[in-house]
Amino acid sequence: MKTTIEISDPLMRQARKLASQKGITLRALIEQSLRAAIAEKKQANGFQLRRATFKGEGLRPEIRDAGWERLREMAYESHGG
Repeated sequence: MKTTIEISDPLMRQARKLASQKGITLRALIEQSLRAAIAEKKQANGFQLRRATFKGEGLRPEIRDAGWERLREMAYESHGG
């Protein structure tokens, strides 16, 4: 497909120089760059963590001021650890 776009002169010079350094055509450079931009966008939108909130009154009083060691002990108390 043929299309016409306007690109600033400095950007076009940089693109031509880069294409030359890579030993590819300007068209190939532009196509590679567009594919990379589209793939990056797809990856960024690929996963969304669902909102997982619940109503409550915060931490239980007995663990409100507990340190990491105590929290870990409580987590494993019923698991034989």
